[in-house]
Amino acid sequence: MATGKVALDTIVARQKAGRKDVAVIRAEQLYPWPADQLAAAVASYERAEEVVWMQEEPANMGAWTFVRDRLDDMLGGDYRIARVSRVASGSPATGSHSMHDLEQADLIERALG
Repeated sequence: MATGKVALDTIVARQKAGRKDVAVIRAEQLYPWPADQLAAAVASYERAEEVVWMQEEPANMGAWTFVRDRLDDMLGGDYRIARVSRVASGSPATGSHSMHDLEQADLIERALG
C-alpha cells in the first residue's frame, strides 16, 4: 500500500518482474481516512497475510506516522503490518540523484519481497 509516484513505480516494477504474488494498493487520499475502501481492497486478496506501507520518505517523515495506527485499527487483528521506507534522516532527500535512484530501487525491491 502506497501513495503517489512510489506506488506507480512499484506497480511497473512488479509487472516487469512478472510478480503475481504481490498486490499493490494505491491510496489516492489519506484524509479523510478511506477505511472502508482500503479494508475492502485488502480483503479482496484472500491469501494476504501482511500489509506493507511503503513510502519514499525516511522512516521518521512522511505518512507512516499518520497511517500506522489507522492500519492497525483497521487490519491489525487479521494481518501483519510493516513499513518499507528510507532510513530515518534529518533530511527528506539525499541531495544526490544517483543515490536517490539506488534508494528507490532498494525500496521497491524490499516492498516486493
